[in-house]
Amino acid sequence: MITIVSPRHGAVLNRHDGVEDDGGLTVRVEGRCGRDGPVTVNGSAAKCTAGAFTARVTLTSRQTVIEARCGAASAAVTALYDRGSFPRYRFSLDDNIRFLRDIARSGCRSLFDHPYMALWRRLHRTYGTKVNCNVYFQGDGFDLSMMPDRYRGEWRDNAHWFRLTFHALQNDPAEPYLRAGYEEVARDFDRVTAEIRRFAGEEVTNTFTTIHWGEATREGCRAVRDRGILGLCGYFHLGAEGRPKVSYYLDADATRHLAGRQFWKDFGTDLLFIRHTMVINTVPAADIAPALEATAANPHQRDAMELMIHEQYFYPDYRAYLPDYADRCETAVRWVTDHGHRPVFWSDGFLGTPE
Repeated sequence: MITIVSPRHGAVLNRHDGVEDDGGLTVRVEGRCGRDGPVTVNGSAAKCTAGAFTARVTLTSRQTVIEARCGAASAAVTALYDRGSFPRYRFSLDDNIRFLRDIARSGCRSLFDHPYMALWRRLHRTYGTKVNCNVYFQGDGFDLSMMPDRYRGEWRDNAHWFRLTFHALQNDPAEPYLRAGYEEVARDFDRVTAEIRRFAGEEVTNTFTTIHWGEATREGCRAVRDRGILGLCGYFHLGAEGRPKVSYYLDADATRHLAGRQFWKDFGTDLLFIRHTMVINTVPAADIAPALEATAANPHQRDAMELMIHEQYFYPDYRAYLPDYADRCETAVRWVTDHGHRPVFWSDGFLGTPE
């Protein structure tokens, strides 16, 4: 019997996980075997002590199989290499429908006449921020079929920094896809995406999103993967009795791994999972910088940050309105900018790094 303990199957590794040079990323491999060897890792002898082994492997490709052998026994994991990793961030918006309803009903000249869109354009112009907006099909007496296509040119002209993707059919009920099958998620995804393409154009769509509540069955996640989604964002934390929350279908072990890192890939569904660094509507303005500093202290979360806020807190008539909504967003964006993080989409190259 032989097992590889580290790196984890599906781990995304970068310069903070080993020694990176022009030849690649050299990482430490750790494992256990039923006897004191000999053990080989990718054909080279490993060091064995008391049933444990260590070795060094250099990752040179985006994806590398690491195989350990001890006699007739073998074990393998696949690691992904975030080559040339650098500090970067993306801003995502959840629960969006109202600003589209307002624009449709007002018939305004420009998308950016709406104050919500004006906020994101200001942050883009000031800091270069890239924004992924996850939208519902319907809400507030409005659905996406009512959105006119007269703004297609404006959507297209701003698609290099503002994208639209599927979030859910609607806001309620809570956790709508917690037990949903493939067909239900596929139906809702197709309805939202078809309308986005109609009124905004293909250029505005993206391959990373957040499913409402960050909860969905494995089959529901397969439905979005089959429709071109490459990655899903969530909180990835363990709740009462160690149960995963806002973690899609992942088990406690995978959720625990993501809680301490930023990315992980499930090869079973061919999906990347991305941890939200901060849900800004839950963090008082004065605590934003200290919280980001604490995250940056973890080298495995330092290079990639996912900032997120929900749309509804923007509006004065919402029961939990945040008067400092814009200030909170700018505080977070200013901090990552001042600390050298560049704006990206996760769909740019490999998780924001060039291919």
